[in-house]
Amino acid sequence: MNALVQREAAAIRQEWLGRALSTLPADRPAVEAAVSALYRLAGLSPPRFHWVASPLAALATVPPGLSHSPEHPDRWPLLSRFAELKDEWSRTVEAGMRRPHWTIDRIVQQEVFFPLQRSISSCLLPPLRRAHSWGAPGWMRWDRTHYVSRIARYDALRRTAGLVLDAEQERRFELWAAVLGSCHWWWPDEHVCVVSERPVALHTEVAGDDGEVRPHHASGPAVRYTDGWAVHAWHGTQVPSWVIENPTVERIADEVNVEVRRCAIERLGWDAYIEQAGLRLVSRAPDPGNPGSELRLYDVRRGTRVLLAVNGSVERDGHRRRYGLTVPVYLNDPIEAAGWTYGLSGEQYATLLRRT
Repeated sequence: MNALVQREAAAIRQEWLGRALSTLPADRPAVEAAVSALYRLAGLSPPRFHWVASPLAALATVPPGLSHSPEHPDRWPLLSRFAELKDEWSRTVEAGMRRPHWTIDRIVQQEVFFPLQRSISSCLLPPLRRAHSWGAPGWMRWDRTHYVSRIARYDALRRTAGLVLDAEQERRFELWAAVLGSCHWWWPDEHVCVVSERPVALHTEVAGDDGEVRPHHASGPAVRYTDGWAVHAWHGTQVPSWVIENPTVERIADEVNVEVRRCAIERLGWDAYIEQAGLRLVSRAPDPGNPGSELRLYDVRRGTRVLLAVNGSVERDGHRRRYGLTVPVYLNDPIEAAGWTYGLSGEQYATLLRRT
């Protein structure tokens, strides 16, 4: 029974992930009809719609009739009003759930809700963070309103656990599904609703075993909009464009963000980086915690050393990732350096059967 539910839930997750990360043009009539109906549910007249090419354009273009500053969309009062509208509907749905629903819901949340939530956070929030001052409580609550994860969860419960929605719950389900599955971000104001088109390119890779994805593109923007605005990402980490398009030893040396520096080195390749940066090999040794692999200790700059190691676990494509760890300059033995990263002595690290 559980295996069957897991398979069905995984298929439903993929359906909703495809809708959430679609790069097809927005279905403007469907979005405008659904948003207008949501305005009526909130006790408001339907708005005029101002479509923009990207989240950045939502700030750059100010439509007539906008009541609040586009520079601070987190302060728009209707954000919390519509978030509460969705939360209220969600509470009525869950109030009607019975024990069999809650039992299967544990599987549904694991297979559908959380992977979708993490995927959307990873793929669609970075463009929003770049475009807007992100982080205020109201703004974060509005972000969550855009997630299809809750809608997909209830859809999965309908299809796998027989959850029945009443007519009004069903109507609201369809309205939210139409909005969330037909466009990108949207921002409701009293008289005007600003809606962003979807990106025209969105490159991802699978992250983990639960169907979660993250943005990654090794030769260009991971997310790109029709107006040319873009976000670059390396295995889920947002990076400046130079990391992907023109990584150099000089830029890596000038970069203060350690994660960006790591991504740039991986993009350039450790062998190329070591050669071009002229790193001095201090010592090398077989890795006792990862049989068949080698530990290498390098001088990077005065007062800094890097331990180059190979990941103990295999990536999805079958290779093992190489990575560098900054270690104290007084460490001369790569095994001691490896132990130091785990809070162990070199002798203790040497007794490990296998690290991950």
